[in-house]
Amino acid sequence: MTYQVPAGEPPLGALACPEPEDRPDLWPTTARRTPDGELALGGLTVSEILTDAPSPVFVLDEADLRGRAASWAAAMHEEFWPSYGMAGGEAFYAGKAFLATKVAQWALEEGMGIDTASRGELTVSLAALQEVGGEDATRLGLHGNGKTQAEIAVALGHHLGHLVLDSLEEVELAARAVRDLRANGVFGPEETGRVMVRLTTGVHAGGHEFIATAHEDQKFGLSVHAGTARQAIDVIIAAPELELHGLHSHIGSQIMDLAGFREAARVVLTLRHEVAADTGHLCPEVDLGGGYGIAYTGADPVPPSPAEVARTLAETVRELCTELGDPVPHVSVEPGRSVAGPTTVTLYTVTGLKRVELGEGTSRLYVSIDGGMSDNIRPALYEAAYTALVANRRPDPSVGLTRARVVGKHCESGDVVVRDVDLPADLSVGDVLAVPATGAYGRSMASSYNLFTRPGVRWVREGESGWILRPETIDDLLRLEG
Repeated sequence: MTYQVPAGEPPLGALACPEPEDRPDLWPTTARRTPDGELALGGLTVSEILTDAPSPVFVLDEADLRGRAASWAAAMHEEFWPSYGMAGGEAFYAGKAFLATKVAQWALEEGMGIDTASRGELTVSLAALQEVGGEDATRLGLHGNGKTQAEIAVALGHHLGHLVLDSLEEVELAARAVRDLRANGVFGPEETGRVMVRLTTGVHAGGHEFIATAHEDQKFGLSVHAGTARQAIDVIIAAPELELHGLHSHIGSQIMDLAGFREAARVVLTLRHEVAADTGHLCPEVDLGGGYGIAYTGADPVPPSPAEVARTLAETVRELCTELGDPVPHVSVEPGRSVAGPTTVTLYTVTGLKRVELGEGTSRLYVSIDGGMSDNIRPALYEAAYTALVANRRPDPSVGLTRARVVGKHCESGDVVVRDVDLPADLSVGDVLAVPATGAYGRSMASSYNLFTRPGVRWVREGESGWILRPETIDDLLRLEG
């Protein structure tokens, strides 16, 4: 039967995955087809990678991650250079995208700081800091809601550069932690804890409601418009244990349009001005957060570069501070997805093919793979779109394409990795599929649902490879049992 595209869907070929030479922004910088037709990453073909790292596996291009980290660090340093009349700028890698000691180490070595959102992420980042011979934990930060006093005390005791408080309760916990640190001799009798306040600015953006994090009806931050942010700021300024170092804003994730960041900066800098006018305290730093988007499929636009983001933010801060008559602050940002996302490709092996008839001469090919929602929950959680490429061979264009849905092995109808993609009509069991742009929130949100073992993360670089995180085994699952 001749395959027909179901009514209302894009024409056949429109959803084919772009090759690395056609859309390099989807792929690691070293991705390319070999003369034999295999996809290669970091100088290794997929068959060479899978010899030492059976699928499913996350393959991370070390040179690409280092390059993206260096680009963010350099862009912020350049655009906020004091010689340009600015007060300095820096980029903190948002570790929630994907964090392991090696990744944190690479980001630090390329000039970024590390932004963490848990005790575990902070512990890994401190270990990475030791690996690079660093003692200056001002290159690290901790934020997130619902922090405990113990977590706050760890951050204060290490003198992190950013401790972002998320509620009035956390302000009190921080003051109490400083008193305990003084009593225990960790702090001097007059030493204070340096903190920031996370603001809810009312500006929100992003690809899904659950990842747009600056609207009022959500768990993060303190509202500028409702006055709770100013209340917390006033308490901090009055507290002898605390020093208000800065204001923090994060408006969402997977943002391609920079207009939202400009508007959020206006809200943050206006509040900074008002606090200084009323109290005499001018916050020396403003953190404008992260959320910078990437491309996942050929239908996505090319995202703004770090240089474009940094220049837009610098121009905005300069203009607003001139308008308000204030000195410019030190400015930091927290890119995560845009550092890690395109560096990584997930390799899967096709395990089954099932043609489902949809009626009126139309059908869809369901392609089963050896992974699923346990290694990429984002399609099920956010309806996120991904694409897939046959990686073990260059498809014969004369064979034609078929509309396919790539699905996992879990006991859930929503276990879909790629909802719609045009794959070669001669796709076979045993073929290898490469899903690009999985470096952010793939392995970091992975689970052991159905008692699947989580895939490992393999680094590749100039024909060499090794484990960043080894794959879990059944023994690892049993080891946790009491």
